[in-house]
Amino acid sequence: MRAVITGATSGIGKAIAWELSKRGWSLILTGRDENTLEKLKSTLPVPVETIALDLAEDDAPITLYRFCIGKHVDLLVNNAGFGVFGAFTETDLEDELNLLKVNIRATHILTKLFLKEFRSRNAGRILNVASSAGFLTGPLFSSYYASKNYVVRLSLAIAEELRHEKSRVTISILCPGPVNTNFNQRAGVQFKIPALTSEKVAKDAVLGALTGQLLIIPGWFVRLGVQVSRLVPERILSRINYHLQAAKKK
Repeated sequence: MRAVITGATSGIGKAIAWELSKRGWSLILTGRDENTLEKLKSTLPVPVETIALDLAEDDAPITLYRFCIGKHVDLLVNNAGFGVFGAFTETDLEDELNLLKVNIRATHILTKLFLKEFRSRNAGRILNVASSAGFLTGPLFSSYYASKNYVVRLSLAIAEELRHEKSRVTISILCPGPVNTNFNQRAGVQFKIPALTSEKVAKDAVLGALTGQLLIIPGWFVRLGVQVSRLVPERILSRINYHLQAAKKK
């Protein structure tokens, strides 16, 4: 069995690589830092191939897919992503456009290309890493929240199409709350509530994906929060979330 993992050099992606390696999976890992990828490759106890790519670059998703052609990939993990924190009128446009390229465009392209391949042989799994933010509006984190809403809604729609076709291919959506990763440093935020470890999230993610679970929401507190949010009027929820986001500023 072989998995492709984007954003594999740290955080959830790295933890998923380790979790799959414990199960004997061969891996194709990608990230921006070639040296970090090679160091990770040298420590994993399974066959690993690496390809250094910045998925914000236009050709990168296609390059990754072409690299994987003929290697019989069984699982795609779309994990790469980052956030941009701040009021919408003050955040850097270039940073936001790169966020959209990584969080949405690359995920969309890779999901489509691998899904076509998986459907042709009626086997394969996709794990799209979203966030509990994918169910909410995020003032002060607007582009990130919007991007994760896209991932959630796209994946849910694909899941229904696969169900309708009675396909054996599955798609899963990982929606964690706060996680202790480098994401926080890059976004310039600090969580004010307890965060899960990337290892805990990875265990839930891999188990969920391999058993065909659609929504994977690690942690009872986050699962409860997602359920409660569906009962609160959107305007009130946005006001609450504004204050929660403001508290994250370092």
